[in-house]
Parts: sequence; structure tokens; C-alpha cells
Amino acid sequence: MILHLDTHVLVWLYAGEPERFSSRAQAALDHSHLMYSPIVELELLYLFEIGRITVPAGDILSYLEARIAVAPDQTSYSSVVKESCGLSWTRDPFDRLIVGAAMAGQHPLLTRDREIRRNCRLAFWDDSDSAGV
Repeated sequence: MILHLDTHVLVWLYAGEPERFSSRAQAALDHSHLMYSPIVELELLYLFEIGRITVPAGDILSYLEARIAVAPDQTSYSSVVKESCGLSWTRDPFDRLIVGAAMAGQHPLLTRDREIRRNCRLAFWDDSDSAGV
């Protein structure tokens, strides 16, 4: 199964912080092919530029690609944007495109973000979430 990862999930995986993950999230991470939307790289770059993270985006992604085989999603940009255009519940362009990428492929999205989970049936974090994995 393919599992899309939100930006914070990649940061926590890089930081080696397994305690941040619910048991359901950890099980999904352990039994899925892990992917991220290419917009995640841009969000990581932005977070680095504003000082919210201290490691450059490329270093985080290279490390995770080598260690746990995380890979960028190859869904066409036009398909992702098409899905993202209908997501009027958020004004965050990163969230729109991350959710749009998961929706374009109909893949589950692992995120702790409650707003995303409330509005995207594919998003989940723990056992109380409705999206199936």
C-alpha cells in the first residue's frame, strides 16, 4: 500500500522521534510504501528559511530516502492542482497541494493535522479517525 506523508511526519521521522506517532500511524509506516508530495520539499525549504527547522530540506529528504526508502510522488502536477482547486476549507497552499496529491492517487495521507483530517477522508492519524488503512 502507498502512504502519503505530511511534512511534519517527515520531520519527525528524520528527528528519530517515534514517540510522536500513534500506534496506528506507526503500523502504517511499518507496512506501507512511503511517499511525499514534491510540495513537501518546498515546505521544508520554507521552514528552514524561517528558522522553524535547522536542517536543509535536501538533507532531510536524502537521509529518509536512503534510510527508509521514502520517495517523491510522481503524480502529474496538473492532476494534483486539479484536485487541490476544490479544497476551499484551507488557505494554506502547502496543505492544499499535499492533500491534492494524496487525493489524485486515492492514497491514504498520514497527518496529525486535525483540519486536514476533518476535511479529507483519506487522512488519518489514530484509531478515532475514519479513513481506512
